[in-house]
Amino acid sequence: MNPFSMHVDNLASVKDDMIAFIAGHGIRRVPAHAGEDVASILWEDEANPDSWKDFVETAKGAGATFITMSDVVLEKEDVELLIEEVQEQDYNIEEGGASADIDEAQSLVNHIGKVGHLQLGFPSQGFMFLYETSTEWYDRYRQLLESVGDLGNIVFEDDDEDEQP
Repeated sequence: MNPFSMHVDNLASVKDDMIAFIAGHGIRRVPAHAGEDVASILWEDEANPDSWKDFVETAKGAGATFITMSDVVLEKEDVELLIEEVQEQDYNIEEGGASADIDEAQSLVNHIGKVGHLQLGFPSQGFMFLYETSTEWYDRYRQLLESVGDLGNIVFEDDDEDEQP
């Protein structure tokens, strides 16, 4: 479980603390996100909510001259699109199970404008070492996105098979 998820629903102040801490260590901050296609090692110290400080100190100890930093702020358009997709999924499935997902998607309106995810990273030895944290609502947002995406892939795959001679 995420150390922040039970206590924090906006990581903006954590982000501000990270910026100051990184600068205080004389390390440059690069606005970048390490994607899934990059060879990476994920920092795992979920018991310690301040483990990001250890991560920054490890980066400095490893001789990193910069740390990448990215954040995700929930936008109104993202929530509207998700609600629309979940409603469409519910309509297409008509099993009734997705209506709870609609309620969850609609509840995300309360988090618009909040920082839900943070990622820090530094390169070393051919890997990108990463620290990530997110709020509970952001984790659920990602799960809803993936479930809608998974359903869409299944529908598209079926359509592709039907079109082949």
